[in-house]
Amino acid sequence: MRTDSPRAQNIAEYIAGFPPAVQDILQKVRATIRSAAPGAEEAIRYQMPTFRLEGNLVHFAAFKNHIGLYPTPSGTQRFRAELSPYETGKGSIRFPLDKPIPYDLIAKIVKFRVKENLEKAKATRKKKSRAGFETGYPRIEPH
Repeated sequence: MRTDSPRAQNIAEYIAGFPPAVQDILQKVRATIRSAAPGAEEAIRYQMPTFRLEGNLVHFAAFKNHIGLYPTPSGTQRFRAELSPYETGKGSIRFPLDKPIPYDLIAKIVKFRVKENLEKAKATRKKKSRAGFETGYPRIEPH
């Protein structure tokens, strides 16, 4: 669909490169993700719209016949039963353009990924904090 256009610098540019019907779907996917992850920042990663919160949260992209959602392997594994009507891969989901997009399911997946990323970041900070203490070096807090 976007073979001859320049690379998008942001999500709005990415969405603008598609036909109006696909733009509507992409805008709804974007709004769904934004609502489910209000603290996430938008970016373009791997030439796809990406939401980041303590690391990559979820990517999405439009293709000729489907919308791809990339919530990492844990995101697809956790919702395996609910995703059974769709084609999935290790960390990918294909929502056909000729069928209704399950925005509620997308929101559930994103909320799961938010919780997962925040818990992982908290554990990492806690581990680093303990590591600094255990080495005997004082921990310096920014002002």
